[in-house]
Amino acid sequence: MAMEPGRTCCFTGHRPEKLPWGLDEADPRCAALRASIGRELASLYRQGYRHFISGMAMGCDLYFAEAALELRERCPDLTVEGAVPCPTQADRWPEGQRRRWRDILDRCDLETVVQQHYDRYCMHRRDRYLVDRAGAVLAVFNGTSGGTQYTLNYAMDRGLEILLLDPLRPEAPAVRLAL
Repeated sequence: MAMEPGRTCCFTGHRPEKLPWGLDEADPRCAALRASIGRELASLYRQGYRHFISGMAMGCDLYFAEAALELRERCPDLTVEGAVPCPTQADRWPEGQRRRWRDILDRCDLETVVQQHYDRYCMHRRDRYLVDRAGAVLAVFNGTSGGTQYTLNYAMDRGLEILLLDPLRPEAPAVRLAL
């Protein structure tokens, strides 16, 4: 299932430890961010994006994947891909998060395993996989260094359309990054 980059959107975002609410998804700020992700995905769909790829990390990646799967219920021509850096990605996560990860992957149209074993570069390879197949990236970014910043820098180098959501202002619409 190869999709055109101009019709594909990938996602990057923070893990729970960089979010103001951490793992407390009952926090109203988390609900507001999840609603913003859903609105942005619907807008991207209206702009012609039909394939959405998540890197399947705990936190924002899972919010994105769940929102894309929800949108697919209303828009059956939409496809969702889970891009896993390696098969052991979720092995050390809490049991509930591992079950959630597996459930999301089971519902995806495509599951891509970027490489068969963990090494210190597999997350970066996964991030490049996402960007190399997309025309746009939706991101939850608070300005701190790490994997999200790495992915955004790579997306900027590749000339992708970038939409940023701020986890400190989760109700705000995405800001389009001018290249």
